[in-house]
Amino acid sequence: MPIDLICLDADDTLWHNMRFFAAAEEAFAGLIAPFADAGIARETLAATEIRNLQHYGYGAKSFTLSMIETACELCPDALNATLVSRLLEAGRTLLAHPVELFEGIADTLDALAERARLVLVTKGDLLHQEAKLAASGLGDRFAGVEIVSDKTSATFERLFGRYGVEPARAVMAGDSMRSDVLPALAAGAWAAFVPQQGGWSHEAAPPPEDRSRFRQLARLAELPDWIDAIG
Repeated sequence: MPIDLICLDADDTLWHNMRFFAAAEEAFAGLIAPFADAGIARETLAATEIRNLQHYGYGAKSFTLSMIETACELCPDALNATLVSRLLEAGRTLLAHPVELFEGIADTLDALAERARLVLVTKGDLLHQEAKLAASGLGDRFAGVEIVSDKTSATFERLFGRYGVEPARAVMAGDSMRSDVLPALAAGAWAAFVPQQGGWSHEAAPPPEDRSRFRQLARLAELPDWIDAIG
């Protein structure tokens, strides 16, 4: 059965992302070092991030608020204007970092566009994700862009309906087992997992038990051949 719709994640699928969050986390640990061990600082920040997803969603702004909240918890008596300012500066670096594409991404998208319509499906802050897509120079290759608060099976079901495609004729590819692969499979689509080094632990999950519509790829450039095999 041919594929009519190819859905692609953005962060850490088309361009680097987590390396910049890792740098911001390192800066946070350095700022908190006089008051808390680096391991405790990172562990507390991670717990705060997860707790705040329901309030702030995903992205750099949510991460910045979580850094400030974690500082309030770990060093309340030392949280002066200078420290807050430096935490905000660390957060702003996430909003200003350059968009660095993975090698060969433009050629891969061109090859995929020859096979089916492309739709970008990404989580995060609307303004920031739009800015990164514009800076990437890849926008014209997509028939649609979906910036969502989260990726669930219902998200993909609505998306397939919006683009008028049967789930069995759609494929989702991304670096997150939790957000890209499992919900797309649950919605009836095919799914390709393209893991990246340094991925966020929150996005990890066991692979699907039924692997008939699932494939793990070493890089996104392998996706066109898998789609041809599906067809």
